[in-house]
Amino acid sequence: MITDPISDMLTRIRNAIRVKTDKVDIPASRMKIEIAKILKEEGFIKSYKIIKDKKQGIIRINLKYAAEGDSIISNLERISKPGKRVYVSKNEIPHVMGGLGIAILTTSHGIMTDKECRQKGVGGEVICYIW
Repeated sequence: MITDPISDMLTRIRNAIRVKTDKVDIPASRMKIEIAKILKEEGFIKSYKIIKDKKQGIIRINLKYAAEGDSIISNLERISKPGKRVYVSKNEIPHVMGGLGIAILTTSHGIMTDKECRQKGVGGEVICYIW
């Protein structure tokens, strides 16, 4: 059984990028859908759609590649894990790769990027870094 579904999502995306596939299917959850939405808004993926099935549903993510065939996503890194949660205050929100990447945080206002957290003045749990 998978103990960390977010880490599983990031690993599936990372593996799909390594084999240069166009899409990847991930079991759906509200948090994963929000992460996919942020990846789309930030331009890391082409699109995503939710496919209904008899269970929890599936998120199909269409990956984005540059003209040379390189992935737009260089790396995905899980920060807060079930065994070690990482929380930051509004003043400690990290800058990923000097602003080239994003940090995704879960806050009392929902799941948002590091930039949105700074604008709203909220901290929270750092889910992952993407660059």
